[in-house]
Amino acid sequence: MRVALIGTGTMGAGMARSAARAGHEVVAWNRTKAKAEPLADDGIEVADSVAAAVRGADAVVSMLFDAAAVLDITAELTDALGADGVWLQSATVGPAGIARIAQAAGTDQLLDAPMLGTKQPAEQGKLVPLVSGRQELIARVQPVLDAFGAKTVVAGAELGKASALKLACNAWILSITAATAQSVSLAQGLGVDPQLFLQAIAGGASDTPYAQLKGAAMIDGDFAPSFGLDGGRKDLGLIDDAARVAGVNVALVDGLRALFDAASQGGHGDDDLAAVCTAF
Repeated sequence: MRVALIGTGTMGAGMARSAARAGHEVVAWNRTKAKAEPLADDGIEVADSVAAAVRGADAVVSMLFDAAAVLDITAELTDALGADGVWLQSATVGPAGIARIAQAAGTDQLLDAPMLGTKQPAEQGKLVPLVSGRQELIARVQPVLDAFGAKTVVAGAELGKASALKLACNAWILSITAATAQSVSLAQGLGVDPQLFLQAIAGGASDTPYAQLKGAAMIDGDFAPSFGLDGGRKDLGLIDDAARVAGVNVALVDGLRALFDAASQGGHGDDDLAAVCTAF
């Protein structure tokens, strides 16, 4: 299939390469073209405009920072989208965000399709696409979803359900990261080697690969971005808004937002989520 990847940041570049490895013809666009140009070394065409990337594509994947960024390119994208093209909106925008995008797009060729995972899974084709929308559209682009991940989770036929599921998943990831930072910092503060915390939970019921991964990064002070801290802060805002609409208690979300805000204000906004440990 011909796949257009709109946005080649931390996630988008890896997704473009994964689609190309799977045999798809891939064209990419990024607002700052220089950031997309290295993809040409992987046989990926780099377009000068959104319209040039979208024209003739079977599947268009938008992986931008937030709903505002997606809305900025919506008119150009939909004007260039062919009658048989499918738009997979994969940025994390929340249910309210995808509703605004759908209204602006005015098309029934849209799927709500956020991706669960970070930089390395995107590069490896091991993301988990979360999808909602018309079943016939999902079936049409399944080969593209398969290129991005080992499994696809279908959240339903209604746009917004996949975005809601993504917020539930990201709430878990952000909570695990902050809880790991607390335990690493507590061990350090009490004069205990924090590696012993990771060793103690390893392989047990309380263990998680994410705690091991982020905990090791915290101990080493390695904050190279896989999931950017300011991106996490943006998602926490979406989680907070959605939880209030749903009538879900936001006490934990409020605590998480305070911690991630403190880390960002300390100069770690562009670093990985693991930098939340600096807030302790």
